[in-house]
Amino acid sequence: MTIMQKCYWLIASVGNILSVYFFLTSSSHIPTIFLVLTLSYTVIGYYDINYSKHTLNRLYPVVAYIRYFLESYRVEIQQYFIANDTEERPFNREQRSLVYQRAKNVRDTIAFGTQRNVLEENYLSLWHSMHPTEVVDSAKQVCFGGPECSLPYNASYLNISAMSFGSLSANAIEALNLGALKAGCFHNTGEGGASPYHLKHGGDIVWQIGSGFFGCRDKDGNFDGDSFAKMATKSQIKMIEIKLSQGAKPGHGGVLPTAKITDEIAQIRQIPKDKDCVSPAINPECTTPKALLNFVVKLRELSGGKPIGFKLCVGNPVEFLGLCKAMIETGISPDFITVDGSEGGTGAAPIEFSNRLGMACLEGVGFVHNALIGIGMRENIKIIGSGITASSFDLLSKIALGADTVNAARTMMMSIGCIQTRHCNTNACPTGIATQDPVRSKAINIAEKSERVKNFHHNTLESFFELVGSMGLDDPAKLMPQMLKRRTPYGLLMSTGSLVGPLEQGNLLSEEKLQSPWKEWWLQANSDHFFADDIYVLSPAELRIKRQG
Repeated sequence: MTIMQKCYWLIASVGNILSVYFFLTSSSHIPTIFLVLTLSYTVIGYYDINYSKHTLNRLYPVVAYIRYFLESYRVEIQQYFIANDTEERPFNREQRSLVYQRAKNVRDTIAFGTQRNVLEENYLSLWHSMHPTEVVDSAKQVCFGGPECSLPYNASYLNISAMSFGSLSANAIEALNLGALKAGCFHNTGEGGASPYHLKHGGDIVWQIGSGFFGCRDKDGNFDGDSFAKMATKSQIKMIEIKLSQGAKPGHGGVLPTAKITDEIAQIRQIPKDKDCVSPAINPECTTPKALLNFVVKLRELSGGKPIGFKLCVGNPVEFLGLCKAMIETGISPDFITVDGSEGGTGAAPIEFSNRLGMACLEGVGFVHNALIGIGMRENIKIIGSGITASSFDLLSKIALGADTVNAARTMMMSIGCIQTRHCNTNACPTGIATQDPVRSKAINIAEKSERVKNFHHNTLESFFELVGSMGLDDPAKLMPQMLKRRTPYGLLMSTGSLVGPLEQGNLLSEEKLQSPWKEWWLQANSDHFFADDIYVLSPAELRIKRQG
């Protein structure tokens, strides 16, 4: 018997004897309460020692519950009382405070200097100009739509990233879309389909088509062109995005269990309510590079000529270069590519996938930007960067590395009240945003929160344009990778562009001009499949020899 078990029996015995004695000899209510407490303590402890499945409860009866209680609030205790302003992940207090301040339209300045160590390794910064200027109004939007697109769309530099109804509550979706309307930016639906809550207020929509084809599928789960065209031709739908993968869990599908499928969600997603809703890891219409491009053409025709693109988290460089080869061979190209960073994610994902797979947004954007330059197609294909974006510098750094515009998800959630409790996967979001609990979600005031979305968008862009002007530029499109500086281990500032390995126009089309590692990647790339030739053509024995050599 452990010391704590002995203490339990001693306390229970003495407590029960005293409580019974006072109960029999006193006429007040206090002994009754004391008796109830001691009996409860005795019963709980007896159960813990003899029947509990938890080792801690058996060894530390009753007391172990104190540990469980405190642990349940560990995140909140860390967040509010222990962590400093710059050390939390994924968004530290400094970043969250900035979002809240700009969303509420209150003072967002700091006093007494930066809390950052500007000399630390990998610190990112900018060199300003001695002749600052202002960004011209004509350069404050970006036009999406290549040569084959008949309905181009002018987008804001900052937009609302993909978040599905089902992942977010109805009120949260409405607040975001009304905010998008007021801000003049677009709102991505996420793969759950274009719900009535996305469409109710008239904000510009980018309709995301995932591997489950929610909102445009037949009874067997296959793509249905007729239902797609019915939705895609609506004037509120400005662009279509094919989802290949997402930063939080690249290479992983999703399952919405039957218990969570309401009548409304079943109707919106066009799925049966009596079985799990499965999103395959591979989009059935996009199993090869050429199949993906043919699907782009198909959606462009069915939508009446609207911009069509796809979203991915960049993984093996060879596979994306295989897609580039397919563009050259077929003459087909998307109107835009959304590059989702491995640091992204608003919902639930396996921890190994979130922590270990995919390129970060800046790396992915830089790679895709250079690859498109290398095949001579960068001019007609826009790039959307999607990753952590809390400040105008976050926005600027993605555009400097090659993005044309940027999508933000979690900070848009923060603008309507998210407090980063990280309960998005429990249906118990305390702010009513990432939940289907009607009681919690009802607390979101749609009109009020939409104003905060507009304020955050407006104030972040205003700071962004001012930051661009401080560098002596009148157009964000003039930002270059080498303008973003990174602190080296030796204390020097190095241009980030020189670390990316930039390509010149058409370099990939001339192999003699290629340098490592681009040359190796390009030679392995194949337009007929999404994998490196030397991995799948060689036998297992040959592969072992290759690795050993």
